[in-house]
Amino acid sequence: MRRARPWLVPALLYAGLIFWLSSQPDPLPFVPSSILDHDKLLHGALYGVLGALLMGATAGFGLAAGRAFALALLLASAYGASDEFHQSFVPGRTADVGDWVADTAGAALGASLAAAGLRRRRARASIAP
Repeated sequence: MRRARPWLVPALLYAGLIFWLSSQPDPLPFVPSSILDHDKLLHGALYGVLGALLMGATAGFGLAAGRAFALALLLASAYGASDEFHQSFVPGRTADVGDWVADTAGAALGASLAAAGLRRRRARASIAP
């Protein structure tokens, strides 16, 4: 649990940020509309960070790498689905399956990059004097 804590708290706080953004009728008024035209990329990027944080947290619980990745992806994808459902109740927002797919793809990429970083860090630690 000690190794999971540095990742778990930021993951929970970040999930809260995503929830708050989803509660806003216009979540990113300061972002140029040309960027918002690529909302699938924004979803992927937001959930990529969540996937990375969840990968660190699940790996910190001592799970094997494959199980940690699967759990991180499952949690991020389920959160993305619940986020889309939540948006269906926000005025001016809609639920979109395409956004959920982008959330899941971004989470998979983020978790993969985090897993690679964790493997690299562990490899270095095992050869350190």
